[in-house]
Amino acid sequence: MRKQDCPIKKEWIVLNVELSFGVNDPKKIDIQELKKTYKITESLEKLDRDLIGLGSVKKRIQEITAILFMDKIRQDFGLSKYYPGLHMSFTGSPGTGKSTVASRMAELLQNLGYLSRGQLIVVSRDDLVAQFVGQTAPKTKDVLEKSMGGVLLIDEAYYLYKPNNEKDYGGEAIEMLLQVMENKRTDLVLIFAGYSEPMKMFYRSNPGLSSRVAHHIDFPDYSREELLTIAKKLFQERQYELSFYAEEVFLKYLDLRCQLPLFANARSIKNIVNRACFRLASRVMGETGVFTYKSLINITPYDLILSTLFLKGLKTFPMTKIGYSKRNSEIRTVFQVLEYEKLNYVEKPGKPQRSSKVFPVYVWKNFS
Repeated sequence: MRKQDCPIKKEWIVLNVELSFGVNDPKKIDIQELKKTYKITESLEKLDRDLIGLGSVKKRIQEITAILFMDKIRQDFGLSKYYPGLHMSFTGSPGTGKSTVASRMAELLQNLGYLSRGQLIVVSRDDLVAQFVGQTAPKTKDVLEKSMGGVLLIDEAYYLYKPNNEKDYGGEAIEMLLQVMENKRTDLVLIFAGYSEPMKMFYRSNPGLSSRVAHHIDFPDYSREELLTIAKKLFQERQYELSFYAEEVFLKYLDLRCQLPLFANARSIKNIVNRACFRLASRVMGETGVFTYKSLINITPYDLILSTLFLKGLKTFPMTKIGYSKRNSEIRTVFQVLEYEKLNYVEKPGKPQRSSKVFPVYVWKNFS
């Protein structure tokens, strides 16, 4: 008798899975309240106020903040702690806000509990590397100890490495930085900053550094309009105002200055603003014995035109308004050019005083 195959009894196993989406979660966390606790929104808004433009940079900072914030929430739910790499590289021209972003990043990391103190220390090669044997290690160690619990920004970091100089001790400082980046990464964030191309060569020469830098952020140069906005903001902070024609002269100044070497974006704008305020003070002191509110705050073209940058690129003519003409329903002002010997028009002795007012008009050589 042939043995019959035993029939297989099929049983369906039903898994009753309840997708609660937080309804029955034993623990709930209010994200908005947690943002207030860690001051996330406050810090990001402060960064946005401090910096004009730089949309790509702000987006990267928001992304880094988001993953750190999410990591804190995961820990509150009992999930495993993941410590993301926080060492960074900031590349770009001078005056593009690298130090400001580093300061806000230190503040964010302290609020989130990744740093104990949250201070920003900015150094260069001279602060880390000594000229004689045996002096670099204690010098670098001292900087690292002061930076613990915060952010250490090394400006123009590529100067640390000089491969063609056998007597250079920059390599010793780099070795100490590598050790700290690995062993003290829970209480110290290093940011290497400098021009883009030299920084690429620096990382290629030091692969150990490159592998430990998790975030590479490029800072673009400011546009013409953004530089003007920065200038206006700086003037407003000092309670000064750019007149309409002064704004036109300022834009021309930017066009000329950006073409010259060593232009430092917002840093150069700050210097321009300071010099304009100095010239206003000197002008008002020499022109009048009575101060008015307008004279104390109004930046005129004259306060910008005296820059040495305009000596070859601009001719200045005092001109007198002599009337108006209507053409094609447009009102146009007619000016008569007056000969002069000095920058400020002065009535010559023996001639009757003119009743018309003298207006300074600025004409560039390449003006068509």
